[in-house]
Amino acid sequence: MVPKIVIFVVFYVFLSLQLCPSIAQTNWIRVGYYKYSSKYGFPISKINSAFFTHIVCAYTVVNSTSYQLSLSPADEESLSIFAETMKKNNPSVAILLCVGGNRVSYSTFSSMVSNSSYRESFINSSIKVARLYGFQGIDFYWSYPETNSDAFNMGILFQEWRVAIGSEARNSNNSQLILTAQIPYSPCVSSTSYPIETMQQHLDWVHVVSEGLTSPLWTNLTSAHAPLYDPSNLRNTDAGIREWVDRGLSANKLVLNLPFYGYAWKLENPVNNGVGARATGPAISTDGYLTYKQIKNYIKQYGPDVRVRYSSTYVVNYWTEGTTWIGFDDVEAITAKVSYAKEKKLLGYFVWEVSFDDNWVLSRTAGKL
Repeated sequence: MVPKIVIFVVFYVFLSLQLCPSIAQTNWIRVGYYKYSSKYGFPISKINSAFFTHIVCAYTVVNSTSYQLSLSPADEESLSIFAETMKKNNPSVAILLCVGGNRVSYSTFSSMVSNSSYRESFINSSIKVARLYGFQGIDFYWSYPETNSDAFNMGILFQEWRVAIGSEARNSNNSQLILTAQIPYSPCVSSTSYPIETMQQHLDWVHVVSEGLTSPLWTNLTSAHAPLYDPSNLRNTDAGIREWVDRGLSANKLVLNLPFYGYAWKLENPVNNGVGARATGPAISTDGYLTYKQIKNYIKQYGPDVRVRYSSTYVVNYWTEGTTWIGFDDVEAITAKVSYAKEKKLLGYFVWEVSFDDNWVLSRTAGKL
């Protein structure tokens, strides 16, 4: 009898050791956003989901009268192809459906969260659509609730959504849907009091949107649009993360933003070309916006002699030639940001968006750390 017990214990310990890496991996997530209506025309079949644990499909519209998810025939086809392709290419990746974004007006969400029957219609519709197309979760994106009433009602939405997700899972014998939300880089961006306690309790995690904090249309100084740090002000990722944690949102609920795009400025003086140099507006495109792939292709025209530089002060890469100045996250910035997320014990990172990468250089860099 004793030898059997010993054998069982040894086997149990061995099995536990074998499972430890898998368990550890579930505590670090790598999320990639894919915009299925993207003007860049990146095929779903080309997404290399091996670099991610979760892929989020963005965005789904909400009807302004019924408050149900509103899908056009093209939307239905895109969601179906997305889900089928993801599961065929990588069954282990979890897929989430993003609801909201710039396809839903502020007034629609404000009205929806303020009324219990509207919330119920929205919640039931979101769960139904997610299940219909085989998604494992739902991501909610309301850019900026503008009033404390909006924020309070949004907290009620999260609470009711979680209850409905639990009930649906029990009745269908399915695993519970993941429930996440996108939030601004800091709770200090407005006077709105975010429902942090409710977010902590009812959301699986949150995506901290810390990109687009500046652009050549807003300022005549070259700058990092997604700075990890900024010694001159609190408009940076680190300050925002610390503020969320200080207010009660635990670090292991926070997912760090890695933007796969940048901005191009036109310098006022080519000699003065560091971060914070004077500029006269956007360069290359009408608003200066360029994907990482576009940036790398543009830089290649000038050969290896014009090198990409890196600022550890802001954690951003930049490239300059003549009057053109481009700020973006290259390998060095991505490495520093992922290391930061691990050091601060965040849950992981998310990228916007996967089709902007150049031969998966940034995705591979982030994934191997």
